[in-house]
Amino acid sequence: MSTEAAHDHGALPMRRRRAFLPEAVPAMTRPLGQGTVAKLMTEALREIHGAIDSIAINGVLIATRDGLVLCGVTRGIEDDGVAAMAAAAAGLAGQFTAQAGVGSPRAVFFEGDSGQVGVFSVDAETLLVVLGERDTTMGMFNVVAKQALALLQQAVAARR
Repeated sequence: MSTEAAHDHGALPMRRRRAFLPEAVPAMTRPLGQGTVAKLMTEALREIHGAIDSIAINGVLIATRDGLVLCGVTRGIEDDGVAAMAAAAAGLAGQFTAQAGVGSPRAVFFEGDSGQVGVFSVDAETLLVVLGERDTTMGMFNVVAKQALALLQQAVAARR
């Protein structure tokens, strides 16, 4: 277990097995235009990429609340479609939690036959989509996905 990242970012120690993608440096999807939000999120994601638990998480995507891709490290998915569905899921979660009287939504989780997807609010304009590995329990996915969110939020705050 590596604790190096834990001391650097104040997060829990994480297990390491492999990188998300075969390249040593993560290949990011294209930022939309040269907007400051896309640039900020791309830089923050590059900074934290190595600290994300790659045993439980096999991809991350940052999107606007309108469903546009800002950046990501994914494989085997259609980023544009996932970003659009994440925005829809976040909007529905807001309506659902309000109707149920449980406050504002913190996250939306989906569990499938071969993994999990979590959608989190990074800030008022952006969402983080976390993709989980097949053999990761929902509890472990919840922990590492929230850890990835905290790391991203810290990296973004440090740049603002």
